[in-house]
Amino acid sequence: MAGGEPFSASQLNDVRRAISLAEDMSGLTFAVHVGNLDEGRASAEALMGTLPAPANSVLVAVDPDARSVDIVTGPQARRWLPDDRCQLAILTMSSRFAYGDIAGGVRAGLIVLGEQAMHPTVLFTDEPA
Repeated sequence: MAGGEPFSASQLNDVRRAISLAEDMSGLTFAVHVGNLDEGRASAEALMGTLPAPANSVLVAVDPDARSVDIVTGPQARRWLPDDRCQLAILTMSSRFAYGDIAGGVRAGLIVLGEQAMHPTVLFTDEPA
């Protein structure tokens, strides 16, 4: 899909399902932006600030025309998704982007991020068994 073209309804649904799955797996909030990022990562970081709960959020920002992808994590989200784990998702997405599959790359990257951010639930050990 060329940059600037909208996703099909099916592709949008696939991305929405991937967001939901990543959120369920990780407990984090995910958002996606596909479009022009005039100032690159600075634009992605500015977008992150507009999210309802940026501290616990992960933003996947893709600029197809500039051939760039950034993952911005809030301070709490970064605890579960450090840069090295985000790099794995970027590699996953980039391999799909190389074939022009922006929606498929975003979907695959979200799944990787959700899996990488999985963490154990808190168990209270002060209660008798």
